[in-house]
Order: sequence, then structure tokens, then C-alpha cells
Amino acid sequence: MNAGAVARGQEIDARRAATGSAREGAARAGLAARGVIYVLVGLLALRIAFGDSGGRQADRGGALQEIATKPFGAVLLWALGAGLVGMALWRLSEALFGAAGADGGKAGKRLASAGRCVFYGFVAYSVLAFAAGARGSGSGDRQSRDVTAKALGMPGGQWIVGVAGAGLVVAGGWIAVRAVMRKYHKHLKLAEMSRRVRRAVDTTGVGGGAARGVVFAAAGVFAIRAAVKYQPDQAKGMDGTLRSFASAPMGPWLLACVAAGLVLFGLFSFAMARWRKV
Repeated sequence: MNAGAVARGQEIDARRAATGSAREGAARAGLAARGVIYVLVGLLALRIAFGDSGGRQADRGGALQEIATKPFGAVLLWALGAGLVGMALWRLSEALFGAAGADGGKAGKRLASAGRCVFYGFVAYSVLAFAAGARGSGSGDRQSRDVTAKALGMPGGQWIVGVAGAGLVVAGGWIAVRAVMRKYHKHLKLAEMSRRVRRAVDTTGVGGGAARGVVFAAAGVFAIRAAVKYQPDQAKGMDGTLRSFASAPMGPWLLACVAAGLVLFGLFSFAMARWRKV
């Protein structure tokens, strides 16, 4: 092997190492940003459960407004948006090159990563738009009603909204079941975690994942109702979905439990930012 071939090999290895480091940094920044949003949404929902929301909505828009009121809020918003851009780019890299793990290159895994890339790309855009001054960009309930109204106005609109709602219900159940079964273990560097840390991560992963699944499924139920009744106002974003728990038989306590679960999911996201395999 001549010197030129050795040099090219070293250059390729260096590029791979740099790409891997960038991918890992983007993933961990994105997971941390997701954690910030879920913790804030959960805390806002807890305040609603106990009668003091401070005028904030318990959704992404409310979380962004909460950040904006803090010292260096504008800087924090831009950092949060940048982290979510990192999340979208990480998922894009998984769609293009495969995710970590033996089955990371399968078509189904890549397709799921592509869907997550689109979702987090939208979330990142909304956060950055909010940071740039579009303060109305984060209202989930209004967006849900607007999208539902447009969909219902299309040919076969009721079926479209109904199927989308059913998809959310299924997704919510899938998220909750996988959390309870601790399927996330395969993504974690368990060997680097102490027994105490693993117990703490399982508490946040199971409780947080179950609560997140419940919220997704409930939002799906409202979408199905909107389709059946042909009433876009029946559709709800995260804030409306969370507030609906307060009118359930257990009232504010049910909302408080779900809200606490969302806080746990935010903490779980921080744990994933530290110990996830990328």
C-alpha cells in the first residue's frame, strides 16, 4: 500500500469521525430541547390542574411564551430552535444512512425516521418563527382546528380526518405500551448506568411514555369526533386535550397525573440525551 492510499484512508476515517461527532451532537441537543418543552408543558398543565395557569396554554406555544419571559429568553428560544433543528437533521441522517443498532438499516426504520424528521422540522420551524417574532406560531389548538377544517373541506374529508384520528389513537397506544414494556432499553447505554440511575430512568421512561401515549390517544379521539360530527371545533391540540382531562370523573387529579407524566417524559428526554446510543 503506497503513501497516497494510506493518506486517503486516513482522510476518510477522519471524515467519518467528524460526521459521527456532528450526528451525535445534533441528536443529544435535539433530545435535550425536546426535554425542555415537555417539562414546561407538564408544569403548565399542573398549574392548570390546580387553578393557576397564568394565562398560559399547556402546549408548545405556552412553553415558548414561558421561556420568552425569562432573562435571556430570546437567546434560550434560539438555542431551543437550534437544538430541534439538530433533532430533525439527526432523524434525516437515520433515514438516509440507517439508525444505530442491528436493524437500524431496515426500510421500516428509515421510513419512521423520515417521518420524525418532517415532524421535528416543523416543530423547529415553529420555535424559530416564534423566536423571530411570530408570537402566534405556537397555538396548537388553533392549528388543529384550522388543519381539521381544511381537511374536512376536501373530497372524502371526513374519512381523512377520521383515519388520521384513528392513527393518533393507535400511535398513542403503541407509545404507551412500548414505554411500559421498556422497549427503550435497546437504545440506551445500559452498561454505563448504575443500578440507581437505571431505576430513575425507568421511572421517567415508563411514567412519561405512558402519559405521552395517553395524550396522543386522547387527541386522536377528538379528531375522530370532529370527523363524525363534521365539526372542526371538536379537534383539539395539546392544550385542549389536556384541559379535557379536568372534566373527566377524577377531575383535576387526572390532569395532574397526566401533567406529572409529561414532566417525567421531559426528564426522560434529558436522560436519553446523555445515554442514548446514536
